Amino acid sequence: MDSGRALFWRLIWIYMLATGTAVTVSMGLGLLGLEFTPMQWLKFWICVPFATAFFTSIDMVVIRWHLKPLAPVLSALDRGERPPDAILAAAVVRALNLPQISAVRVTVLHGPMATLSLFIAVYVMNTLMGAEVANWQQIGLAVLILVFASPAHAIFEYFAVSRTIEPIVQRLSRELGGLIPAEQQAALIEVPLRSKLLFLAVFVCALPLIFAAGSFLYKFDRMVAGHGFVLPAGELTQLYIWSGAVVTVCIMGAVAMAVLTSNEVSRSAARLVEAMRQVERGRLDDADVAVLTADEYAQINRGFGLMLASLREEQQILEVTQDLAGELLLEVLIERIMHATTGLLNAERASLFVYDEKAEELFTLYADGVETRGIHVPTSRGIAGAVFTTGHVENIADAYEDSRFNREVDQRTGFRTRSILCVPITNKAGARIGVAQALNKKGGAFTAKDEARLKAFAAQIAVSLENAKLFDDVLSMKNYNESILKSTSNGIVTLDAEGRIVTANDAAQTLLDQNRDAMVGRPASDVFAGNPWVLDGLAKTDASGETVLAVDAELAKWSGDTASVNLTTMPLIDSSEARIGSMLVLEDITEEKRVRSTMSRYMSKEVADQLLSAGEAELGGKEQKVTVMFSDVRSFTSIAEALGPRETVSLLNDYFTEMVDVIFRHDGILDKYIGDGIMALYGSPFLGPNDADNALAAADEMMERLAALNARRAAKGEAPLDIGIGFSTGPTVIGNIGSVRRMEYTVIGDTVNLASRLEGVTKQYGAKIMLSEMSVRDLKGPATLREIDLIRVKGKDRPVAVYESLGYRAHEPALGALLELFAQGLTAYRARDWTAASRAFDGALELYPDDKPSQVYRQRVELLAAAPPDADWDGVWNLTEK
Repeated sequence: MDSGRALFWRLIWIYMLATGTAVTVSMGLGLLGLEFTPMQWLKFWICVPFATAFFTSIDMVVIRWHLKPLAPVLSALDRGERPPDAILAAAVVRALNLPQISAVRVTVLHGPMATLSLFIAVYVMNTLMGAEVANWQQIGLAVLILVFASPAHAIFEYFAVSRTIEPIVQRLSRELGGLIPAEQQAALIEVPLRSKLLFLAVFVCALPLIFAAGSFLYKFDRMVAGHGFVLPAGELTQLYIWSGAVVTVCIMGAVAMAVLTSNEVSRSAARLVEAMRQVERGRLDDADVAVLTADEYAQINRGFGLMLASLREEQQILEVTQDLAGELLLEVLIERIMHATTGLLNAERASLFVYDEKAEELFTLYADGVETRGIHVPTSRGIAGAVFTTGHVENIADAYEDSRFNREVDQRTGFRTRSILCVPITNKAGARIGVAQALNKKGGAFTAKDEARLKAFAAQIAVSLENAKLFDDVLSMKNYNESILKSTSNGIVTLDAEGRIVTANDAAQTLLDQNRDAMVGRPASDVFAGNPWVLDGLAKTDASGETVLAVDAELAKWSGDTASVNLTTMPLIDSSEARIGSMLVLEDITEEKRVRSTMSRYMSKEVADQLLSAGEAELGGKEQKVTVMFSDVRSFTSIAEALGPRETVSLLNDYFTEMVDVIFRHDGILDKYIGDGIMALYGSPFLGPNDADNALAAADEMMERLAALNARRAAKGEAPLDIGIGFSTGPTVIGNIGSVRRMEYTVIGDTVNLASRLEGVTKQYGAKIMLSEMSVRDLKGPATLREIDLIRVKGKDRPVAVYESLGYRAHEPALGALLELFAQGLTAYRARDWTAASRAFDGALELYPDDKPSQVYRQRVELLAAAPPDADWDGVWNLTEK
C-alpha cells in the first residue's frame, strides 16, 4: 500500500472524526440554549451539509498541500528508492511539524471558515426559507464554533496526528541515518510545554467560562425582561441546565487537555530516563533516543545524542589508553598505538617517522604493510619532511595533486595513497622528534576532529618514545643511574619490592623538604604519611604492575607547605623482567599553575591552556584576522558623579564581573579595560573557525546579563545601566606592543579603529549591538540581524555596511514584522522612493514606537524629501565624528 496516500487518508479520517465530534458538542449546546424552533432546526440541518462540504473541502486541499514534502518521499521509499539526504531531512522536519501545522490550520483556517459557512447558511435560511433566525442566535452559534468547536478540534488533531506520525518519523530517521542537518533543524516548529498549557488555559478553560458567564447573564436578562421580574421555576431549571452544560464541557475539555499533555511529557521523559539507565549500566550502544517530537524534549534528546556520541568516543580512547598504560616495550607499544590510531581515525594505514639527527633524515619506526618498512626520507623532501621542518599539520585530500608527494613508494608497493593527515611529534622540550601519518580516510577526507585525535596520539607517541628510552637506559644501567636522577628537574623516588625508599634525587628532596638521609631506607608509608593519594598510587602499581598517573595533585611537604605536582607511579623491572620495586616521578607544576591562574584573569582557561602549550612563539608580533569588540557604559560620568568613588568602584566591579564572564564563556580574551569600557578579542592568539559567531553570541548574552543586573539594581532602588557594543572582523597586527620597560599584548590596525567607531555609532542610531559587514560575512550560524546603514567613518573613503544584532530580543513576537518593514524602508530609501520609505518606517514605528533606527530614518526621509540629494547620491551616510 502507498504510505503517502495512506497517511493522507488517515489525516482526513482524523479531521472528519474531530469535525463530527466538535459539531456534535456544539449543536448539543445550541439545542439547549439557542431557543431554535423545530422548524428552524429543520431548515438549519437542510443547509448544514452544503456548508460543511464547503469548509471541509478547503481543509482537504490544505491537508494535501501540507503533505507535499512528505507523501512523495514515503511513496518513493515504498518503491525501494532512496531520495537525497536533503529531501529526506525536509520530510522528517515536515513530519515533526505536522501536529503543530494541523492545530494551526484548524485554529486559523477551519474555525473561521466554519463560522463563515454558518453565516451563509443562516442568511440563506432567513432569505429563502423565512427561518427568522435572530441575530443573537447567529452570534451564539458563531461563538460556539470559535470558542468550543474550533479549539476542541485543534487539540484533538494535534494529539491524534502526533501519535500517527511517530512511526513515520522513526522510519524516515532510519533512512536518513543521522541527525537532521543544522540548516534543516532551523525549520522545526518548536512548541514549548508552556505554550501548550497556555493554549489549554485560554481556549479550553478561560474562553468557554467567559462564554458561559455571558450566556448566563444574557439568558437571565431575557427571562427577567420577558416575565416582568417573575421567574417561573421551569425557566430557572432551563437556565441551570444551560449553565451546567457549558461548565461541564469546559471542565471536560480542560481535564482532557491536561491528561493528554501529561501523557506526552511522561512518554518523552520515560524514553530519556531509560536511555540514561542504559548509560549507567555501561550499555552505550543501547542508549539511543529518537527525536519523535518538536518541543523541548527534541532539543534535550538531540543534545543527549551528541553527548552519547562523545561518550562512546571517549570510551574508545580510554580503552586504548588503558591497553597502552602497562606496555613498556617500545616496538610493541608503538605498534599498538599506531593500530589504535588507524582504527579510531577510520584510516586504511598509519606510519611513524622518527628523526635521525646524525643522518638528517626521517626513517619509519613503524609502517603498515611489510613491504613499506625501512623508508628513509630527507627532512627537506616529501610531505613528511615538510611537516617535520615547519611543524605545521598537513591535511591533504588528494595526495597526487600535491607536488611534494613522492609517488615512488606507491609505485613500488601497489598501494594507492588518496588522502594524507600528517602531524609533527614534539617532545617535552619542544623539539620535533618525528611525524605521524594516517593514510586514506574511509568515506571521505580527514576532518578537524581527526587532526585533534592524531595530535593526541602523537603526544602519546612522544611520551612513549621518551619513557621507553628512559626505561631502557634504567634497565641497561642496572635500574639506578645517579647521573640521570641528579640532572632531571622532576623529582624521582625509587622503592624496593618491600616499599622502602632506595634513592631520591635532588629535585625530590627539594620538593618534599627532606634530605636524602632522612628518606632512604624508610617505608614509603612514613615518608608520604601526609599524602595518602601517593600511597594509593603505589598500591595500585604493586597490585596491577601498571603505570598510574595523578595529574595536578596537591603534595603536602614536611615543612607544612604544599606543591602542585603531576605524579607518575610505575613499576621497576630488571633485565629478567622480574619486579624489583617501584618509581615515583613528581613533576612540579606549581609555577605553571600560578601562571595559568594569572592568565585566566585575562582570558578563558581554554585560551590560556593553548597559549601555554604553544610557547613564547605565540607572543611575538604577527598579522592575523581577529574579531575586535568594544563595549561602553552610557552616561557613566554622570552616574559616577552621583554615586561617589566607593560606590562607583563597586558598580564597575559588579558590571565587569558579569560582562567578562560572558566574554570568557564564548572563548574571548580580555584585552583591556578603558575606563568603564571593555576591549575584547576573538581569534587571538589563536584563530578559530567561529570567532565572529562567538563574538555575536557574547554580545547578545551581555545584553541579557545587563537586563538581569538592572533588575537587581531596580529592586534596590538604583538607576539602570545602558551599554553599547560594537565589533568588527579583519586583519590586525597582534603581539607585544610597548616599551622596553612595559609591554602589552594587544592588537592594532583599521579593524580595531572600525570596531571602536561602531561602538560609538550605536549612540547615533539608538542601537545596542552593531557589527560590520566583515563580521557578518564570517558568521557560520544563523543570526537575528538587520542592516542599519552604509556609513563612511571619519578618515576612510570606503563605505562599510553595518548591522544591528537583535538576537537577545528574538523572543519578541513582533520582531519579525519589524525587521521586514525596516528592510522594505531601507530598500525604498536607497532607491530614493521617499513615500514608500516613509510608509515602511511608519509601519515599523507603529509596532515599536521606541525603535530608534526607524526614527532616525523617518527624520532622514523627511529631510531628503524636502531637499532631494544630487543625482550621484549613493545612499552612504558620512560620519563626521569619531
